[in-house]
Amino acid sequence: MNSELEKIIKESTFSVEGGRFVCAKVSKVSDAKNHFMVCKDADEITVVTKEENLSGLVSAERNKDFYRLIALNVSTPFQSVGFLATVSQALAEKGMNILIVSTYSKDYILIKDDRVEDARLVLLKLGFRELRNNFRS
Repeated sequence: MNSELEKIIKESTFSVEGGRFVCAKVSKVSDAKNHFMVCKDADEITVVTKEENLSGLVSAERNKDFYRLIALNVSTPFQSVGFLATVSQALAEKGMNILIVSTYSKDYILIKDDRVEDARLVLLKLGFRELRNNFRS
């Protein structure tokens, strides 16, 4: 890892968000505000939502796994070449498959529920600082 990227990571934080999440392919979404993410492309609508919101979806297909959401607060969004590649590679080296969602100012990692502690340790080893949430479970 180059020194600039190392500096960016050391100035960045992460937090494990509360609750378990599921990923589903749906035919329609009537109330998007109830879900973490709704993404629509030419082929499908994908929803990432807390497990308690799943019953409100008209689900065509659902991933069977439960996920935890880790928010990455990047110190310099849009100026961090190799940031996600470094995080992804470090997690992959520990055998973790991830889903990544990016917003304007944050990146989110969805990791299988049973691997969240392993992911925390990888991020800490990379140099991230953890922000503890009171609702983390």
